[in-house]
Amino acid sequence: MSAVSEMSRKPSPRKFSWPGSEKWVLILLALMIAFLSAAPLVRLVWAAIAPQGVLDPGRLTDILATGKVLRATINTLWIAFSSTFLAVLFGTLAALLVVLTDMRLKRAWVFAFILPLMIPPQVTALAWVQAFAPSSIILDALGLALPAGTRHPLYSARGIILLLGLHNASLVFLTVRAGLRHLPADLVEVARSTGASPLRVLLTVILPLARPAIFAGAALCFVASAGNFGIQAMLGIPGRVPTLITLVYQQLNMSGPSALSDMAVLSLLIALITVAGLIVSSYLGGKRDVRVNGTSKLMKIQLGRWRFPLEISVWLWMAATLLLPLSALLTSSLTAGFGQALNAKTVTLVNYTNALLDYPAIRHAFITSLGLTLLTAIILTLASLFLAYYLSWQRSLLVKALQLATELAYALPGIVIGVAAILFFLKPLPLIQVSIYGTVWIILAAYLSNYLALVLRPTLAGFAQIERSLDEAAQIFGAGFLRRMRDIIMPIAAPSAMAGAILVFLTALNEIQVSILLVTSDTQTLGPMIIFLEEGGSSTLAAAVGCLMIAVVLAFMLLASLFSRRLPEGVLPWHV
Repeated sequence: MSAVSEMSRKPSPRKFSWPGSEKWVLILLALMIAFLSAAPLVRLVWAAIAPQGVLDPGRLTDILATGKVLRATINTLWIAFSSTFLAVLFGTLAALLVVLTDMRLKRAWVFAFILPLMIPPQVTALAWVQAFAPSSIILDALGLALPAGTRHPLYSARGIILLLGLHNASLVFLTVRAGLRHLPADLVEVARSTGASPLRVLLTVILPLARPAIFAGAALCFVASAGNFGIQAMLGIPGRVPTLITLVYQQLNMSGPSALSDMAVLSLLIALITVAGLIVSSYLGGKRDVRVNGTSKLMKIQLGRWRFPLEISVWLWMAATLLLPLSALLTSSLTAGFGQALNAKTVTLVNYTNALLDYPAIRHAFITSLGLTLLTAIILTLASLFLAYYLSWQRSLLVKALQLATELAYALPGIVIGVAAILFFLKPLPLIQVSIYGTVWIILAAYLSNYLALVLRPTLAGFAQIERSLDEAAQIFGAGFLRRMRDIIMPIAAPSAMAGAILVFLTALNEIQVSILLVTSDTQTLGPMIIFLEEGGSSTLAAAVGCLMIAVVLAFMLLASLFSRRLPEGVLPWHV
């Protein structure tokens, strides 16, 4: 037998097969989420329980048992529970009015009701502080001004609870509204046909069926209240009402990185409180099975002669809780000194000129925030399109773990993400030996970790409207993964992904929760600027910056509304 024939019988060596583009993209997504979300959180936990590399339970007890930590913990829980109760009350009533009654001008009222949720909390707090200060121009014009020297009524735990309840009521409204829309109208009709009054139907049929949605909204409010830095800082620090989140901020400001290990303990405590709130709410919401078969459109309750008085009442409520504080903010921004009467002689645009042109720190903060927000929106929109593909059609264990990591990073308070980012990025990165601590890149890393779930949710809603057969047909004809994504999937899912990008833009441009611990004198962002200006005594300049931030929010809300007809229902929260 010839050597050639002998060689032909030998098995050919097996060639290495590289993973396809579909697997490579999943690997890159997994590395990104692990590096930006999972690893910093693991580092936070390790720094809290073993700062020297050895478990030290006694140290945890010593930190948590100190008087100031116990007081801050009690205040945090009291404020979170009380403000959640107010938010559930206001949000549920609003949802019932919008979904179940024939109230007119619903679209405009819902837009106004949702607006406080989109306005940065520190701007909301500043507006209320200026509206109810003893030197308030608005209250003075109404004859309701407080006597000079009176302690500000909002600098207290009650003030924090009130503002958090009003600010977070929109969260309950959104979840309860969605739950009411999926209730079966036939049960309501049967109850009404037996002679039950509208109130009895509400208490015995509608509210029990809507209970899971109410508890879901309560969970969101509890988490948002416990982690809301803007309102707690603006009211709690001058009012000497310490909470866990303000305690972390003040200790790190005074001691710097040397206090990180101790603050990691407090951050972990904040995280445990928020997670416990989510778990308890989920348990209460699902304790009884309230599912029903089939859904249909709920009938509207005819208000009759009560409709006009009710409409007047809800718009007066909106004037008192939205128009009054925003009017005070605008009035302050148009005067040279806080408390100065606004008239033809005192009106001035000097604060806006200073904010836009003459103060390099504010201009630099705006440019930094704009650049970081745009980059965050672009990266997360692209990542969410690919991740939504896997979550919709290839839900492997790895994909589920990635979604859990993104949801956890979004659910945790931003200040926890900030502490975790400092701990993880404080030392130089492996291999490249470059530290991003103190640069804009650590803020970008925290944004990417915190906001991925925010853009992923509407993107998933868009994927729910895509026929999988389109992707399968293209695959049969030999189209690769990236080409299918570019030519078929992305054009269809783009409107939902863009809506998510706008939500990220609205949230990140003015945010304060994440960046308050990460900014430096060279890397200022727009969100913390309000607090820095107010602390520095520049109240009118802070008001002008706040008004500009609200103007940006309104502009992007209106821009997103232009695409509303091409979006799945519920993607834009302010649409009826």
